[in-house]
Amino acid sequence: MNILKLFFPCSLALAMGACGADKPQEAYDVSEDLAYCHTKVTKGLMALKEDSVDYKMMPRNIQGEETSWKCRPAIAEEWCSGFWPGILWLDYEYTGDPEIRKEAENYTSSLGYLSRQPVYDHDLGFIMLCSYGNGYRLTANEDYKNVLLESADSLATLYNPNVGTLLSWPRNVEMFGGHNTIMDNMINLELLFWAAKNGGSKDLYDIAVNHATTTMENHFRPDGTCFHVAVYDPESGNFLKGVTHQGYSDDSTWARGQAWAVYGYTMVYRETRDPKFLDFAQKVTEAYLARLPEDLVPYWDFDDPAIPSAPRDASAAAVVASALLELQGYCSAEKQANYRHCAEKMLASLGSQNYRSTENKVSFLDHSTGHKPAGSEIDASIIYADYYYIEALNRLKKLQENESRA
Repeated sequence: MNILKLFFPCSLALAMGACGADKPQEAYDVSEDLAYCHTKVTKGLMALKEDSVDYKMMPRNIQGEETSWKCRPAIAEEWCSGFWPGILWLDYEYTGDPEIRKEAENYTSSLGYLSRQPVYDHDLGFIMLCSYGNGYRLTANEDYKNVLLESADSLATLYNPNVGTLLSWPRNVEMFGGHNTIMDNMINLELLFWAAKNGGSKDLYDIAVNHATTTMENHFRPDGTCFHVAVYDPESGNFLKGVTHQGYSDDSTWARGQAWAVYGYTMVYRETRDPKFLDFAQKVTEAYLARLPEDLVPYWDFDDPAIPSAPRDASAAAVVASALLELQGYCSAEKQANYRHCAEKMLASLGSQNYRSTENKVSFLDHSTGHKPAGSEIDASIIYADYYYIEALNRLKKLQENESRA
């Protein structure tokens, strides 16, 4: 039976509890999916070495009938530069394979120079945490720690105290008409929190909290859905408007933007233990879950009038699945069960033939959408979808191991 047929329609799922969590579900075999990812990582590394490997070229996407990663230079303008090293570290965490670790180290080291130059934009957090962050977590390499601390100080230069947030895109101030902060920026706050705990300035913690608080106050509609971009007056700090850049319209809910909110506020609660952030994480999560289609993989924008013919975004599903596996550990017993069940159903859907990449591709997942208004990376394999997918699988594996020891 097609696993998608096992899922409840959204309205029924909500009536019964998120994702139908009161229904029995077979144990999820996370090891099989992690083994699948390892096979793909190995194939991907082999394909990248076919000529001569260039560690300064990072996988980004696979589109159409292509089977190997299209790569881009590891530069500040390429916000996805850290995801491939991060995938290698996460695969090494699962397998312990020394060859995978060696490749993770090689790709990671190509990014170090970014910590020593003026920050390009907010994405420095994505780049460095996925690569150096995972590397330091798994190896305790002091050189990695120093790069992360330098990167956090660099990222903090984007903070505007008048506004209370980091400037996301310095290059787009004129285009948006003010200090712009995008929802994606919530993920980069983790670098500031990490640095404040690991030898960096305590001011970094305050910057991250202020950013999260200001974003919570201005970036969301009453129902918990978010704008992609919030624009502020850089002098007065006044909120000017909420608009989109990658979504369908200024009034629509871009799926990956909402996914960043779920992941970001879950992380902020972990770092602060402030109940207001836990409450808000659950609010934005419920807003996301309430809009999901039957298979729990969202359309690229929840309000695209072309639905059900609109493209999906597997990357958003992977981000939220990973976030839910953390969020469930902070919630009441009822919500814990709901969120855990939702996460496992999302992973089951992503691991089905509906979303797995074909055998001849080196990616984990198909059917992600990058920037539809720009006509970019539509219905493609995209590196960050694979990153959050393997992160979610690793998180679930650890949960299952902890439960088996209890």
